[in-house]
Amino acid sequence: MAPVSEQLEPQGARADPAAAAATPLPGPPAGEEPRRENGGEWRPGSGESGAQPPAAPAEEGPGSPGCPGSAAAPEPPEGGWGWVVMLAAMWCNGAVFGIQNSCGVLFVSMLRLFGSSDDKQLVFKTAWVSSLSMGMVFFCSPIVSIFTDLFGCRKVAVIGAAVGLVGLLSSSFVSTIEPLYFTYGIVFACGCSFAYQPSLVILGHYFKKRLGLVNGIVTAGSSLFTVSLPFLLRVLLDSVDLFNTLRVLCILMFVLFLAGFTYKPLVPNTKDKEGGKKGKFKLPPAKKICNFSVFKVLSYRIWALGIPAALFGYFVPYVHLMNHVKERFGNSVPEEVLLLCLGITSGVGRLIFGRVADYIPGAKKIYLQVASFFFIGLMSMMIPLCNVFGALVAVCLFMGLFDGCFICIMAPIAFELVGAQDVSQAIGFLLGLMSVPMTVGPPIAGLLRDKLGTYDVAFYLAGVPPLIGGAILCFIPWVHERQKLKARAKPVDGETTEKMLENESTLVSDTTEKPAKELDSGF
Repeated sequence: MAPVSEQLEPQGARADPAAAAATPLPGPPAGEEPRRENGGEWRPGSGESGAQPPAAPAEEGPGSPGCPGSAAAPEPPEGGWGWVVMLAAMWCNGAVFGIQNSCGVLFVSMLRLFGSSDDKQLVFKTAWVSSLSMGMVFFCSPIVSIFTDLFGCRKVAVIGAAVGLVGLLSSSFVSTIEPLYFTYGIVFACGCSFAYQPSLVILGHYFKKRLGLVNGIVTAGSSLFTVSLPFLLRVLLDSVDLFNTLRVLCILMFVLFLAGFTYKPLVPNTKDKEGGKKGKFKLPPAKKICNFSVFKVLSYRIWALGIPAALFGYFVPYVHLMNHVKERFGNSVPEEVLLLCLGITSGVGRLIFGRVADYIPGAKKIYLQVASFFFIGLMSMMIPLCNVFGALVAVCLFMGLFDGCFICIMAPIAFELVGAQDVSQAIGFLLGLMSVPMTVGPPIAGLLRDKLGTYDVAFYLAGVPPLIGGAILCFIPWVHERQKLKARAKPVDGETTEKMLENESTLVSDTTEKPAKELDSGF
């Protein structure tokens, strides 16, 4: 997304030479725009947590420096075509994460279709398909942030949806499990990532006052699809085979492709700004493309370490829970109900804890994530202990509730740790780091299942990383407060030194002016 502040054309470029000559006093030109750090640009947030509004432009008169009047950045319309964009973004959120969260249903079908009694590592091999897909969605996030800044939301979203459609369609023509690593795990997932992130960025173009409401509606699309899609997949898999089911899912991606065309930008992207009317495109500086300065913040570094550490077991239930239920209870229970419970309570958790986070000041919001990881780890360890299907339903209800808590406060915490200007790439880097444990966790659980013949140890171990990650996150509020105290102390010292220099210069000027006055008076 293009920086809003760079739409303001420097007034000095159009100043009258005669007027400039009439002001011989030294100093910066009257029309020169004040310097802004990091280009003064605002980058909306990503991930499932939603975008953030741009800062309102300063109210200046028509003759004020740096504000030529008609060139001011437009205010978000707070509706109009924005409601269409909101519905398109909601479909995107639902289609991408609805398919990803329903991977457990497809996983069971893949085991039945590609399995053989001779393959001793079948669960391990099949788990790589779903884990690669979810991991690549997050792994591409830093790259998608850069492409969105350079080329705009519409182009990135449309091309991403087209790539995802090709990957999903090609997955329906394979004959073995190995090609799915590339078609479904990489091509389809990369397309989803490129389609998903612009859907959150574009919301900041159209909404500011209502952005919280709009983000809530958009992210609810994920829960809505997660609740309904498993039942649709079960009907399709029972009536047609896996391959035709994947072709039906291509309809969702085609609608997503069409939805990308609704992302009409209200501010120019970096390519348009750099090229201007001549159509020439010059890449901006590397520091502007990749902002690694966020890693200089110690509290962010701890956050970027603790979150990935907690997620090694996060995606294991989504992949293996359906197969675990089938092995323990057979076909006598509707295992899709568990995904229904996860989806419903995840949506409820986002609404409840998102509101609760508004009342928690500063970096103390991180304690909500600590609590959510504690309960997610505890619920994962309780899955093997559930010998009654109703107990599994209760576990999934609690797990979904705290899963929604973890997701909904990602962006507010990022704002507290790095500030508004760096939040987009801060979240992008974090999502990229999250991709590694989310990709590795499910195959390790599948390998343990192949070796031990049961999922019990896999679920016990899946609950350990969230507890470790939560313990790491506990240090962040203390570290962040120390950083704020140091930051406050530095300006105070600087102001004190500056005042001392001003006082010293005043004394020197007084001592030099006094003899001059005495000479003028005849003494």
